[in-house]
Amino acid sequence: MEHLVYVAFGSNLGDRKENILRAIEEMKKKQMEFLRISTMYETEPYGLKDQPKFINCAALIRTSYAPMELMDMLLDIEKALGRVRNVKWGPRTIDIDILFYDHRIINFVDLIIPHPDLQNREFVLRPLAEIAPDYIHPKLKKSVFEMLNEIEGVKI
Repeated sequence: MEHLVYVAFGSNLGDRKENILRAIEEMKKKQMEFLRISTMYETEPYGLKDQPKFINCAALIRTSYAPMELMDMLLDIEKALGRVRNVKWGPRTIDIDILFYDHRIINFVDLIIPHPDLQNREFVLRPLAEIAPDYIHPKLKKSVFEMLNEIEGVKI
């Protein structure tokens, strides 16, 4: 069965754009079809401020992987590209997050979809709004565009 999944990419170590492009290539090798990819945006760090700026983008993929299979695959790709998890919100070569999976609400111990904090993250919503402004968050019942517009200080 085919699923439509929105994912977010972030990188702030090494060649940030190249890290994202390599992650996309690795995902393609695993039979993930990219239907749309946003522009890459340079953004300020979130959470832990004392670190380099990020490059972020979002994509819509088509995949046959179940949610946990997809998550495991993305974690393997992150690890293969040098991701080390030692500081929460710390610097990273690559971060790949599942934002939405079809229109499902998933609450597993190790996986929550929609991503639980995406509505507060301009660095996720801005690229996502470029490729899916009218997508409705299945829990919040707001479009991506509306969520981006609600973030304080964001002027569209």
